[in-house]
Amino acid sequence: MTYGTHNCETMLHSYGRKADSGGKIWSKMKSKPVNAERPPRARFLPHEEVPVVLPILSESFSLLEFATLRLSPVYYGLGVPAGDGTAVVIVPGFLGSDLILFELHAWLARIGYRPYFSGMGLAAECPNILAQKLFSTIERAYAETGRRVHLVGHSLGGIFARSAAVRMPNRIASVTTLGSPFRGLVVHTFVLALANLVRYRIRTRYPKTPRGCATSQCSCAFARSLRRKWPRSVAQTAIYTPDDGVVDWRYCLTGDPRVDVEVGGTHIGLIVNATTYLRIAERLAEPRIRGRRKCAAR
Repeated sequence: MTYGTHNCETMLHSYGRKADSGGKIWSKMKSKPVNAERPPRARFLPHEEVPVVLPILSESFSLLEFATLRLSPVYYGLGVPAGDGTAVVIVPGFLGSDLILFELHAWLARIGYRPYFSGMGLAAECPNILAQKLFSTIERAYAETGRRVHLVGHSLGGIFARSAAVRMPNRIASVTTLGSPFRGLVVHTFVLALANLVRYRIRTRYPKTPRGCATSQCSCAFARSLRRKWPRSVAQTAIYTPDDGVVDWRYCLTGDPRVDVEVGGTHIGLIVNATTYLRIAERLAEPRIRGRRKCAAR
């Protein structure tokens, strides 16, 4: 993957808005997404931070997604590719914790995977420290299962997952991001304000941290990893919603239609969205399904 500025106009024409039926229903309930003619200029995280106006109040619809999840057959594993017992480490987003992902954790176990919480605690700490905690969990999952690990990260958690894949590709089988702005931190103004508060707390708590910790000037291993090329041995999936009220969804895409997956819903609701769960199961099982097809063809 090439990190940097992105011509979203060309990308939008190529995508053709491949929304599923759930997305069509959702679009009737919500206002139109952000004007997609020309997004704010932003390079790959964490080089620039651009505040934008987004329909953040619409994130309250995530409660509806949570309520309807248990009414979906997907929640009970019906019509979903079964797991093969491999480890799946799930990573929370900014200011989130592992407990927020309890539904995803339980569902992954129910369909046949071995889920692990990230072990990061509250995601409001020095990124380099959080990354080290995630690495420890990945190593443990790899040792206990004997197979490469899948990572699923929500929002900022997806960026941590991508950093881990770059730094330890021999341990990672795939990375699935859920609304992760890995092409540029283009987010709602309120979210940037919260980020600045967290940075102030980090500088106060760790006065010897590198200058610009959790900013574009940081020189830590985590920040440097975000500039490295994507390893070919690690599969990737970028799930996004055009109705995102927290981050600009155009910066959550790779630009490759084989990688990017659109669903209907909110940013927060991506962790309790039935369509998201189905897409995760499909992508986790894709290598096995492809392998069986090749064997049948032979």
